[in-house]
Amino acid sequence: MINAQDIKIGTAIRMDGKLYFCIDFLHVKPGKGNTFMRTKLKDVVDGYVLERRFNIGEKLEDVRVERRPYQFLYKEGDDFIFMNQETYEQVPIAKELITGVDFMKEEMVVDVVSDASTETILFAEMPVKVQLKVTYTEPGLKGDTATNALKPATVETGATVRVPLFVNTDEIIEVDTRDGSYVGRVR
Repeated sequence: MINAQDIKIGTAIRMDGKLYFCIDFLHVKPGKGNTFMRTKLKDVVDGYVLERRFNIGEKLEDVRVERRPYQFLYKEGDDFIFMNQETYEQVPIAKELITGVDFMKEEMVVDVVSDASTETILFAEMPVKVQLKVTYTEPGLKGDTATNALKPATVETGATVRVPLFVNTDEIIEVDTRDGSYVGRVR
């Protein structure tokens, strides 16, 4: 159990039978009344964000989570098979639990977050930026860079990314896995 004033970004708590991560908090001391914590909590399973106030001194059930590196091996049906980098144990993880799954290629290492008390896998987190090869895009025309126009490009994982007109097939680009946006070209 932890006190409400000990909540920080990244703290995991169990509330109403669900697991939440704190993504934002603010310690509020109004002119009148008691001090309280205003928090934004993200549901681990559904992903929706909940705003919640806690009084100072209120007891909350904290959850110890562990982050471990796992390597993506292959896809089997709807599950993705990962290997623990420390124990070499293979575990299946459902597609819904992996952030940025469209940009994942074989042998990529991701962080798998699990509940330490029950060893239940909560979710797998891709690196924020990944480098992928463009397998197909329409050729760009010389001098077509005056506007911020974007065109679709297919990358090696099969996902489609909107890229600037100057990007061509067989170039390596950097993609943000959180929203699938183009970051830049890799030289």
